[in-house]
Amino acid sequence: MIQASNEWIINEKSYDPEFERIIKDNKLDDLTGSILWNRGFHNQEEVEEFLNPNLEDLHDPFLLHDMERAVNRILYAIQQGENILIYGDYDADGMTSSSVLKTALDELGAEASVYLPNRFTDGYGPNKDVYQYYIDNEDINLIITVDNGVAGRDAIEYAQSCGVDVIVTDHHSMPDILPDAYAIVHPEHPDANYPFKHLAGVGVAFKLACALLEYVPTEMLDLVAIGTIADMVSLTGENRILVKYGLQILANTERVGLLELMKLAGVDFQDINEETVGFQIAPRLNALGRLDDPNPAVELLIGWDDELAQEIASMIDEKNNERKAIVEKITEEAQAMLDESPVQILYKEDWHPGVLGIVAGRLLEKTNKPVIMLNNDNGVLKGSARSIEAYNIFDALNPHRDLFVAFGGHAQAAGMTFKLENLPAIKEAMVNFIAENDIDMTKKGQLILDGKLDLSEIDLDLVKNLDRLAPFGMDNARPRFLVENYQVTNVRTLGQNNAHLKLRIEQGDKKVDALYFGHGAEALEFQQVESQLAVNLSINRWNGATNVQLMVCDARAEGVQLIDIRSKKAEIPSNAYIFEENIDNNDIIGSVLYLKEIPNSLDNLKNLIQTHNFSAIYFENQIKVEYYLTGPGSREQYARLYKTIYQYPEFDVRYKLPSLAQYLRIPNELLVKMVQVFAELEFVNIEDGVMTVNKEAPKREISESKIYQDLKEKIEIQEFFALAPVKEIYNRLKEEKNES
Repeated sequence: MIQASNEWIINEKSYDPEFERIIKDNKLDDLTGSILWNRGFHNQEEVEEFLNPNLEDLHDPFLLHDMERAVNRILYAIQQGENILIYGDYDADGMTSSSVLKTALDELGAEASVYLPNRFTDGYGPNKDVYQYYIDNEDINLIITVDNGVAGRDAIEYAQSCGVDVIVTDHHSMPDILPDAYAIVHPEHPDANYPFKHLAGVGVAFKLACALLEYVPTEMLDLVAIGTIADMVSLTGENRILVKYGLQILANTERVGLLELMKLAGVDFQDINEETVGFQIAPRLNALGRLDDPNPAVELLIGWDDELAQEIASMIDEKNNERKAIVEKITEEAQAMLDESPVQILYKEDWHPGVLGIVAGRLLEKTNKPVIMLNNDNGVLKGSARSIEAYNIFDALNPHRDLFVAFGGHAQAAGMTFKLENLPAIKEAMVNFIAENDIDMTKKGQLILDGKLDLSEIDLDLVKNLDRLAPFGMDNARPRFLVENYQVTNVRTLGQNNAHLKLRIEQGDKKVDALYFGHGAEALEFQQVESQLAVNLSINRWNGATNVQLMVCDARAEGVQLIDIRSKKAEIPSNAYIFEENIDNNDIIGSVLYLKEIPNSLDNLKNLIQTHNFSAIYFENQIKVEYYLTGPGSREQYARLYKTIYQYPEFDVRYKLPSLAQYLRIPNELLVKMVQVFAELEFVNIEDGVMTVNKEAPKREISESKIYQDLKEKIEIQEFFALAPVKEIYNRLKEEKNES
């Protein structure tokens, strides 16, 4: 069933008349200029700064809190030959942060090693046991955290008590009480006013590298771009500059490990952009941290041993494939566990904790409900949550921290650990939160569209113009457009288990392909239902040809979806109401009607369709006995039947009717009806299964029989439901009943 996941907000193509000159001066097309205007860029300076990011506009790294103190301590450590530990994180941001700082320290001649914590044995953030190991066994004198640290009070306090200074570089939410570290470098630190608050962990590490090296090491920007895009921070301000230049460096990178990983990922080296990172590089790096020891990633990113780089890249690619298989398996199992509750809390013993956030996100899209996915380890549940925009899961659970071993997160995502025995209380708290805050759980998120496009307007030049707004990401979404009034001329499914759709749509003389990931089950609907698409534009290079293709972000049906499955197999929504002719249909809950069998009379079905606002109706229209193929029986057939039975004083209809049907060459089901008509008109008498001809019966027309009349009406209904287009069937059912 085609159903929009979001509420669509469509921006009009408009701007101030004076802005037209700015559009022309910057050699923009009208549509791209309108998008800039709608996104808040209203003067030449703003447009110039946005379209032409400049490294010279990067902020002074020493504006960051404690930067000078951190730099002095690190330089002192290098001068004294102290051993430095870079303590990172197990995701792509943490991997690139560690690699950037390691490269900078190596250039300065530091004795620096890197440790990325294992999410299963070390957990997130500073770990006291790991700190103790390095202090006791590796003679570490200074610890520098990257992409973590502000929430690690206990471990940092331990290190400081051992005489080991800890410098925290982080970008995560600031806790109420900060750790007592030697220095805290953070863009949101309350005691400094850094001009840009949204650096990723790798952005903070890069600023530290700039301060240490006293220049901007542009050769590191490919790593900065990867970490920044992967962490989904705002791609405005400094991040836009870092990513814009970083993607240019990435397109020409000489990092042997990164090159090998990109080849294995099937990267199009002619078109390196933020999607290359977001969909091909970052998921592979993250897969390593989700399933295994993340530390080989640093060697991959900054090492120069070709053979080792190939080995690590192959291992990471295999981990990514393993991650995909695990996600598919858990998703399938979890879907079978979904129920009607407004919140979904699902758990199982063998679910891999490293991928539960991904699965929770998938189920969120499917159900539009908050989802918590948990691994059960001997009665201790640990996992991740994802929530809809209307439901703040952090606010729902934060007041109940006494029920958790560990809990943290924000409005739409959280991580948690708790005992199985507390699950009912946690679910009750989540459900109660809905009523207590009067939350509309049916409310959808908003999808901003940047206007409408006809297919005739879509070409390579338009894509190139829109790409001047790149890189795209958080707070600078890739432009999305409404496409409507088209015909779907071809539909096919792609991918494992036919999970994805490829549509060929046509409008006038223009034909364009559209890809819709994760919606393969709706192939039949797109063939039959008038729909609208929310799309962005991309380039497809294949067999030497370069074409524009549409990437579908969301889709919705126009009007009621009428889906013909009379001769097709289809996946029926689980919440569909199956029409039954002889029951009261007044208490129906749901918006999908499934017409499995055709009715004997239209009145009840008409009443149902006229009094309920169904969003979709599936027409299977099964017919138990196909009288419309036999007709009601001809005058000649009735005459032959009467002539034949007239010859017998008695005829046992219980046992001999099939033989009679074969002899008369009349279908058995029709013959039964014909005998019933004779009995109604008193041409025959039937008693205890034995039929005798009433030779004294008055002459009457077959059409006088109520059974015959009902049969003709049934045949008309059968023929109509079997052969008429479903739209015609629907229109007839929507007609008001005659009052006569």
